[in-house]
Amino acid sequence: MVVPELRPWRAARPHVVRIADAVRQRLARAADSVRPRPGRIAAALGPRSARPDRPGSPRVPRPKTWQFTATAATAGLALAAGVVTAAGPWDSSGQRTAERHRAVALEASRGADHGGSRAHAGTPPRGPQAAPPAASVLTGLGGTATAARSAPAAKSLAGVLGPLLKSPVLGRRSAAVVDVATGERLYGTGSDDALIPASTTKIATAVAALSAMGPDHRLTTRAVYEPDTEEVVLVGGGDPTLTARKKTRGLAGLHDLAERTAAALAKRGVRDVTLSYDTTLYKGATMHPIGVNPNLSAVTPLMVDEARTDDSTSGPAPRVADPAADAARKFGELLEKHGIKATPPGPSKASTRAITLATVASPPLAALVERMLTNSDNDLAEALARHTALATGGTADFAGGGAAIIARLTHLGLPVKGAGIAVKDGSGLDRRDKLTADLLTALLVKAGDPAHPELRPALTGLPVAGFTGTLAGRYTEGAAGVVRAKTGTLTGVNTLAGTVVDKDGRLLAFAFLANNTPGPAAAQTAMDKAATALAACGCR
Repeated sequence: MVVPELRPWRAARPHVVRIADAVRQRLARAADSVRPRPGRIAAALGPRSARPDRPGSPRVPRPKTWQFTATAATAGLALAAGVVTAAGPWDSSGQRTAERHRAVALEASRGADHGGSRAHAGTPPRGPQAAPPAASVLTGLGGTATAARSAPAAKSLAGVLGPLLKSPVLGRRSAAVVDVATGERLYGTGSDDALIPASTTKIATAVAALSAMGPDHRLTTRAVYEPDTEEVVLVGGGDPTLTARKKTRGLAGLHDLAERTAAALAKRGVRDVTLSYDTTLYKGATMHPIGVNPNLSAVTPLMVDEARTDDSTSGPAPRVADPAADAARKFGELLEKHGIKATPPGPSKASTRAITLATVASPPLAALVERMLTNSDNDLAEALARHTALATGGTADFAGGGAAIIARLTHLGLPVKGAGIAVKDGSGLDRRDKLTADLLTALLVKAGDPAHPELRPALTGLPVAGFTGTLAGRYTEGAAGVVRAKTGTLTGVNTLAGTVVDKDGRLLAFAFLANNTPGPAAAQTAMDKAATALAACGCR
């Protein structure tokens, strides 16, 4: 049914030299033809490489051509290191280390409160000011990099992309390319045709969730005590990243929750409890329309390690049949290790009289979105769709999540009406999902809009070609480290949507959708060639 696209991310270091090679050649070619000023070179290399001049600093003479060429070659290596710094390094969970540090800082401040009961997930109380987000991997919008040269000419761009996208291996296709700085569409073919988007749906889920809840929002799991019945209830907060592993690696830990719960019970002199679990945060069916599938667990607000039965942290894996009961059973075993005897768990609902014993909170939403996009994490995607519904007053089920996503995109002024667009889930596994290339590029442009910094993780989480996530094994030459895009793969469906900096330093958003493809390998190759051509294009 589903072509596995959720492979574990691969280590970054083996790719650095290759990425440096590709970028160094590009900069050297640009040096011969463009001769940009040093300030513009730094901006084109991205925010990790560029540093604004400080007032009063000594004036630096403009280098000669041979000096710039040598500098460009060295800058290629610097950019490779910058890519590692800006987009990684990554840990085993697929989360950026920069966001890991941010999560640690937020843990000390207990996160942020985004509307109290509106989210219904029990976010921790507001503490000291949160740490600033990790630096963006975007080329600066409105800066010298995007102003260096004009956007590619539409006619020239069509001459480059047209023949590549007419390949019969792409079946029924649509495509769009947009200048991120201006929002102008530079290329389009069937760009307003609604096609099956597969996992590029997660871009819509990311933007909607960030818009509804904000990048600092956290998902909280609670243990509460019913004093009348001496019952401990484990209340699911919709965090699929809650882990039962001892080493939490920045995630919310079941071990921590059990230890704190046991300590709170001991203070009350309670040693024996009835253990229950509460999954009432979500409504409706727990099974996705695709049925039992290794790409997704049953959708429930209480689970540990995405209900995986192996040691994996991403990609397809066997799952437990009842994630909530499994999580509660493990919680009971941990309580007993801390001296609290618990009955076998059963379903229940925490009352309004329940006293909170302990809580654990997920990393901030910014980090969850990045992990979802990089690893194409379906469990996170379905959770974030439901939380978007809860945050906007909707129902936390498949239909409510899809409706909430559409509503948030409409609120942002994105083109979702009158084009057959439909969102039936948060992950893109449902073949009834329909998006257009115009909408996907508009989502990417909106995420890069300086007026919406809260949406930035929808861009920083995109897999980096030849480097991270679902693009780690693609783009082995040419555009490695330059293309950043979300992949999508179902049987007969191949999609790719993301950003690229072209030869002249212009940031472009693109979306390629292909339905009725005869095979995934050929379609992926054709799309990769188109994205690589876009990266290499000056197209004047």
